[in-house]
Amino acid sequence: MNILLVQADMSWQSPAVNCERFEMLVAGAGKADLIVLPEMFATGFITEPTETLDREGESLLEWMRNLARECDAAVVGSAAVEDCGLLYNRCYFVRPDGSFEFYDKRHLFSPGGEDKGYTAGRERVIVEWSGFRILLQVCYDLRFPVFSRNRGDYDMALYVGNWPRSRRKVWDVLLRARAIENACYVAGVNRVGKDPGSNYDGGTCLVDFRGDVAGMVADNKEETLLLHADIDELRDFRNGFRVLDDADGFELRI
Repeated sequence: MNILLVQADMSWQSPAVNCERFEMLVAGAGKADLIVLPEMFATGFITEPTETLDREGESLLEWMRNLARECDAAVVGSAAVEDCGLLYNRCYFVRPDGSFEFYDKRHLFSPGGEDKGYTAGRERVIVEWSGFRILLQVCYDLRFPVFSRNRGDYDMALYVGNWPRSRRKVWDVLLRARAIENACYVAGVNRVGKDPGSNYDGGTCLVDFRGDVAGMVADNKEETLLLHADIDELRDFRNGFRVLDDADGFELRI
């Protein structure tokens, strides 16, 4: 599977501007099977959405459907969405045919007040695409390994983020840790630039199942990175080193 990681700055609470920016970044980046955008890619990380709130997720979802169709690739990214009167940080996985699935961020960033306005998701979501089983995760989820523990049910974890420069070391370390402990590929897509609360320097990368960084976007740059994830290599590794078979059994209560 060819995966396109898109690292970009975002204009604060400006969906039209940001969507145009991502269209330009994706154009000419090469043929991908999967395109991954950052967390809240249309607005920046907003804890108190107002006029930029996506009612029922309809407008951004339609934009993602158009992008997926035009690029003939699945598109992933999160948005602030109101659904049945509740707010969610919702990560969409949209296929070229317009079908989609979504994951609502489980671990809301309480130090930044995200938990005050948003509702935490309760479902662990794995989607299938291009021969891979893919776990959807959002930013702060990266700090909580129990929720993402591989039960032999996924091959790649995607983390879309707005992870600040001040805690960048944690991002780098935990992406590799999640890949190693779960014997899987891990893609982390972060932003650059700044918003009213933080500065961001990137760290967008793909980590393989050995914990090696297969590729990383340069810090502080708006760039895309097209990389290949090989499901056969992953299966060979797991067959030769059956670490998932030795994992402790547990029951996750949410």
